[in-house]
Amino acid sequence: MEEFSLDDPTQLLEAASDFASYPGFQNDEAVKKFLDKFPLPVIISALQCKGDVPSLETTLVACLERVFNTKYGASLIPQFMSFVQVGLQAESQIVRRLACKTVSCFLENGSSDSVSAALVIDHDIYPLLLDCLVNSDELVAKASTDAIKSLAKYPEGMEVIFDANKDEATRIGNLASRCSSLGRIRVLSLIVKLFSVSTTVASTIYNSNLLSLFEAEILNANDMLATLSVLELLYELSESPHGTDFLARGTFLQLLTSTISNTSVESILRSRAIMIIGRLFSTESTFAVVEESSVKTVLNVLGERMESLKGHDTDEFETAVEALGQIGSSSYGAALLFSTSLARHLCNAAFERQGRGKQLAALHALGNIVGENRSDDRKLLNDNAEESLRFLIYEIAARSSKLTPSVLFLSILQQDPEIRLAVKPITLHNFPSIMLFNFRYKYTDV
Repeated sequence: MEEFSLDDPTQLLEAASDFASYPGFQNDEAVKKFLDKFPLPVIISALQCKGDVPSLETTLVACLERVFNTKYGASLIPQFMSFVQVGLQAESQIVRRLACKTVSCFLENGSSDSVSAALVIDHDIYPLLLDCLVNSDELVAKASTDAIKSLAKYPEGMEVIFDANKDEATRIGNLASRCSSLGRIRVLSLIVKLFSVSTTVASTIYNSNLLSLFEAEILNANDMLATLSVLELLYELSESPHGTDFLARGTFLQLLTSTISNTSVESILRSRAIMIIGRLFSTESTFAVVEESSVKTVLNVLGERMESLKGHDTDEFETAVEALGQIGSSSYGAALLFSTSLARHLCNAAFERQGRGKQLAALHALGNIVGENRSDDRKLLNDNAEESLRFLIYEIAARSSKLTPSVLFLSILQQDPEIRLAVKPITLHNFPSIMLFNFRYKYTDV
């Protein structure tokens, strides 16, 4: 350190810039070589006393990110926990983000045992991460979320995050109640990210009643953008490995159904609710935890909404059609669809040319239902469902100018390539008996 003077940071700035912008991977050896010339205390001191040197802070932050993202760099972090504490409380947003990322690097690249988590907890890093989550810019909030998610992978981390007996201020539920609307959305986003860590963490979140925070936001109809954000987060949650089963257990189905049937709310809110329903019912496991009467109620409401949208070329109708394709992607879901009026809505949209957008969405949905995306040759539709589908197609053909299914399919295969590609799995995979011989040859380009 005596060989380098902070009075002239030019040498450090140039070296740090070269190190941070190096296009290849910086391994442990490269990091050691760099730190032998510019030790971490020197870099951190320069960062804290950046003065008026242009781009010094940005360059040093980028440099330190690459240093700490290596095994060797992460092994040095325990010696600089005080820097992490100060960084998490810095006025500079990029320094805060660096401190959050440093915590993540330490937990992900450091020791695999509980020592890393214990060190983070002992230095009271978690409350500072929560503050960064709700009181910083978007990039810092994301980095903070990633750090807390890494902490939750350790048993000690779960204890400090979900301990009901700890400081009131650091309870996730209490934090959400004290935040601004933006802060609450960030807290909810954190919960969604934590859900994907493991089944254990997901169960802890569910048992801690944290999902009720989502319900409260949906019920608060005063802020449409906040409600939309919550619905987006619920859709993300429904896509997580452990999210679907837990969402299906609560009162979310009732809330989503109410949103779909509520004609006074914005169409985009209904569309998001429909998307979540489609995702929830795309797996067999959902039907195992939801009573059949509740499932039928949801499907009836969806059918009523589609009936009211008939004749209107709306995004909401196309969203509903896509949701039907997801619901029908399981054998049980497909059987349910063909026991309701939803199958008729779907087939009408696919074959009656109610608009290109509707037709394309409906054809893709039917393709999904008949097994287009299956990796095996097992038949997805049971005999009753397949018979119902055949009947609907014959019925549509009979009341059209085409009269027969074969001519109906031929008329569709004469449309643009995207439509022809969408209808192909329906004809080839499930209805070979109604295909004309020349279909397989004349339209092989689809």
